[in-house]
This record gives sequence, structure tokens and C-alpha cells, in this order.
Amino acid sequence: MDRDFKSPLTNAFPNAAYVGTDVLQVPLDTFENQRVVGNLPYNISTPLMLRLLQVSNVIDMHFMLQREVALRLAASPGEKAWGRLSVMVQYHCGVEPLFSVAATAFKPVPKVESMFVRLRPATGQTKAASYEIFTDVVRTAFSQRRKTLFNSLKTFEINWSELTVDGSMRADHAAVGDYVNVANQLSAS
Repeated sequence: MDRDFKSPLTNAFPNAAYVGTDVLQVPLDTFENQRVVGNLPYNISTPLMLRLLQVSNVIDMHFMLQREVALRLAASPGEKAWGRLSVMVQYHCGVEPLFSVAATAFKPVPKVESMFVRLRPATGQTKAASYEIFTDVVRTAFSQRRKTLFNSLKTFEINWSELTVDGSMRADHAAVGDYVNVANQLSAS
């Protein structure tokens, strides 16, 4: 919480809602049909974004993030930055890095660079029949990211011959749609 910004923000943006409390405690329905904008504290950026992804009808989200986190959000399969956060965010949203912000733009000057990103709800993407199974598959795959999907997902009863997903891929090479396909096959069994 940064109480010093309440007065200037409410004066500059009288139609915006200022929430002067711990954002992780704000009821999710507060964000429904809203454009969410924030300079996120780096220590809560990931849990906050994962929480906000649960809001099904947010207009869009604009965040100032640590540059490395922003690059993870926008990464593609096969890139070093591609990980669980990339998959979970891109399942819900298109990610658009808008611009970088130098550390010198802040007072006090942080030891990291920042980036401003826009997250827009994804449209036309196949969704998982069970979001719980999808998140479990993604979490499990990335908990052993150096193993193949076939080996890291052994705890699930996956019929690889029925999938177009290559089980010999590592977690960091599988696309969002691959994880959805695996989860949907598990949901159907």
C-alpha cells in the first residue's frame, strides 16, 4: 500500500477507484468489468497476477513489473524464460510488453529494471475442461522441467498414443495448447 499516492491519484483520475488496502485481500468481484492498472510490488506480482486471472470478465490489466517477470510473461515455448507463469498467464491472456522503464525513473532507485505490460483476455483459445487438472498438469510438468513430459507426468494416467502432444518434449518446449490437450484427455478419462 502506498498512501502517499491516494490524494494525487484521486485528483488526477476522479473516475478511477482507489483501493487503499492490501490488494491480495480485496474481494475478486471488485475487479469485475474493470481495467486494472498497477505498479506492482515485485514481491507480490506473481501471486497477485495469478489471483487476478481468476476474474473472468476483467477488461484488461496493465502492470509495471520487474523486467525479468515481464519477459517471462511474454516468453514463447523453447525460450529460457518460458515457464509455469508463462503458461498460466498466456492461458488466460495475450501479453504485450509496452515499454521498458529505467531504474532511474524511481525514487529510491531500485536495483532492477522495469517493464510496463498489457494483459488482454485471450479469445478463441481452447479451454481446459477442468481448470484444476490443467493447473495440476502444468505445475507437475514444471516441477521437473528438465525431464520429458512423459517422465515428469508419470503420476497421471495419460494415453500418449491418443494425443498429438509429443511426450518426449520437455516442459519448457510445450505450448499452452499442449497442456490443455493433456488436461482434456485426463478430464475425459
